[in-house]
Amino acid sequence: MGTLRLIRILFVAWRFGLDEIAAQGAAATLGSRWLLAFARLLRLGRQLDAPRGERLRRTLESLGPIFVKFGQVLSTRRDLMPTDIADELARLQDRVPPFPGELAVREIETGLGKPLDELFDDFDRVPIASASIAQVHFARLKDGRPVAVKVLRPDMRAVIER
Repeated sequence: MGTLRLIRILFVAWRFGLDEIAAQGAAATLGSRWLLAFARLLRLGRQLDAPRGERLRRTLESLGPIFVKFGQVLSTRRDLMPTDIADELARLQDRVPPFPGELAVREIETGLGKPLDELFDDFDRVPIASASIAQVHFARLKDGRPVAVKVLRPDMRAVIER
């Protein structure tokens, strides 16, 4: 399983051109022109028009929530990251696409062992916030109290345990 996961990570990184970003960084540091020439060859067959920060962010989003969390941490380390990359990774802080409300309902019902209508008088299927690990939905309990319900992304527990 570990080998397949590594292959997937490498493929996604290649698809978004992270190999080129790494080669450019190494060439700038080492002053090596052959690395830049090699990076240009690697462009064949890929769309690499987006800025490097956007490509890195999209790579992390494609690889899943643990990688998004890593990008969030990196975005706070402006002493380690170029400004353009740190600015783009900062978008991971509060702009993670939500998962469908129907999946949130399924997660709640599975986790609590009851149908949603037995738990809440009202449940807003559109989240008010979405992050790398979970999202938040407004709801109203049977006694009328308003609550915020934080729902882990589907299969998140398994991702974290890997």
